[in-house]
Formats: sequence, C-alpha cells, structure tokens
Amino acid sequence: MSRLSPQRVHQLLAAAARLRVLVIGDVMLDQFVRGRVSRISPEAPVPVLEFESEEFMPGGAANVARNLTALGAGAAVVGIVGADDAGAQLRRLLARERVSTVGLVADKGRATTRKTRIIAHHQHIARVDRESRGPADKALQGRVISAAIAAIGRADAVLVGDYGKGLVTQPLLNQLRRHCRARGVWLGLDPKPVHALKLSGLSLITPNRREAFALAGMEDTAPRGNPLADAALCRVAKRLLATLTPSVLLITLGDQGMLLCRSGRRPLHVPTAAREVFDVSGAGDTVIASFTLAMAAGASPEEAAEFSNHAAGVVVGKVGTATVTPAELMARFATSP
Repeated sequence: MSRLSPQRVHQLLAAAARLRVLVIGDVMLDQFVRGRVSRISPEAPVPVLEFESEEFMPGGAANVARNLTALGAGAAVVGIVGADDAGAQLRRLLARERVSTVGLVADKGRATTRKTRIIAHHQHIARVDRESRGPADKALQGRVISAAIAAIGRADAVLVGDYGKGLVTQPLLNQLRRHCRARGVWLGLDPKPVHALKLSGLSLITPNRREAFALAGMEDTAPRGNPLADAALCRVAKRLLATLTPSVLLITLGDQGMLLCRSGRRPLHVPTAAREVFDVSGAGDTVIASFTLAMAAGASPEEAAEFSNHAAGVVVGKVGTATVTPAELMARFATSP
C-alpha cells in the first residue's frame, strides 16, 4: 500500500520546483554506441557490431544534476573536466538540461572522463573507459573548493557524487561539511569507498550493498530474501549509523529495493517499484537526486524513500542513462496499488 498519495506527490513536486540543488563530484560524458551483431570476426572470436547509432549523455555527478532539473528543480554542478572536446560537449549537454556549469573547472592536465558503452540488441557487450583516476593536485583541489563554496550560498541542498575519479577529497568534504552546517543545508553523499575518507556527520549517505559492507569493513555475504532478516546487512547498517552518524542511511539493494536506516529506529525495507528493467545505468544517481529533492521539499525520510524508489523504478525501465519527469512520476503513483 502506497504511503504517498498522488496529491502529496504533487505537493512535493510543486515545492521542488522552487528549490536549487548543488551537485559536486566526478562528472562524466556517457557515450552509447548501438548496433546489431550477426557475425563473428574472422580475426578473433569476437562479435562484429554493425553500427546503427550513437548518443551522448551527461554521466556521473552530471547525471545527478540532470535528474534534478528533469524533476523541475534548479541545479548547478561543480566538477573537473578536461580542456578537450568531451568537456565542451558535456557543457553543452548540461546547458541543454538547464544545469548551471559555472562551477566546472577545466584542467589541461586531465582528460574529461568518458565512458563508451557498446550495445547490441539492447544488451551491453563491452565498455571503454577514458579517464584520469589519480587525485587532483593541491592547486586544482583549491579551485574546486573555491567553486563549491561560492555556489553553496545559493543552494537549498548539496549532493556529493564520488565515483572514485579523484575529485572528492578530505579537504573538500571538510569544507562542505563546515559551510553546510553553518547554513543549515542538507549535505548528502553517494560514496565510492576506493579511498579512505572520513564521512562522519553527513545528512545522507546512499551506498549500495557492496559499498555499505566496504565502508563498514565487513565481508559481503549472499543477500537474503528479506533484507530485514539479513543479519549481516543489519549489522552493517547498525555499524555505519554508529560510526558515521548520518541523519539518514539509505542502502540501495538492486532488485530488493532499498533499506532506510536511522539511529534509534528500526530499519525500513522499501521493496523495488520497478515493473520492468531494461538498464540500471544511473539508477543510483536518480535515487540520491530524488530522495534529496523530496527531503528539501518537506518530505519525511519515509516519504522521500518511496518517492525516490518510484523514480528509480521509472528510469530502469528505460534504455541508457535516463531521467524521470514529474508527469511520469505522478503516473506511477496514480496507478500504484
């Protein structure tokens, strides 16, 4: 039974249209090359893709930002791009999505992160990554921190998207935490535990199951049918709440939905709202964007979890790095049992 009525969803979307969210993190350019396979190469035992089309979309933290504007909110992005064609193309794509790119910092020493997915008959068969994964130098870090601080003053909420490409550093997190606390601004993080960072005291952390176990320093186990009966998962959630003290811990569980955890309360399992799954690319981006937007619009954590669960349920039913519109979200709640 839905906890959110269509009328309540409409209220949240109307409030969201008056908000502006700042997204800070590893921005990317996603490329999708599509075609058909009808033969194997005579040169090696690999399929030959007969090219049909290609498409470019904002990815990573840039996709978080476009999910926000797709839902009607204002959004600005702070990140690093290369002084290259891919960086210029990403700026154009974001501008088309009404995302402010004033905070994008260009660096001649780094390439814009670009992920090329090869798709045949709606199936991913390969991916090519072009990226710089090393940490930004101190001068570049300083430029990013300055851009972020300058933009916080105009934000109703701040999201950090860490994809392990070197932008998210401890000095950046420390400054964001300090400035957000001073202004009473929500600060959320989608973590990538490939480097040790002190993540305590954030408003929201949204790891997937594997990331949650890694953050807790525990070995992942096979998922149980009911997440609330998964003793290992519940121990991980309890440890993260105790050590990182987020206001909200939202663990995404793929086809099992998500687990909403808060200190002093029983975890809440939100089963997946997906009706069919074509592509999970960027589903996590949709979750943190829509959850944060709902919270900033006045939702309770339980309402925000359901709001974001339905938003993710829409995007996984699309091919590519997708977003959800207010009309699509309203339609989902109007037809929910």
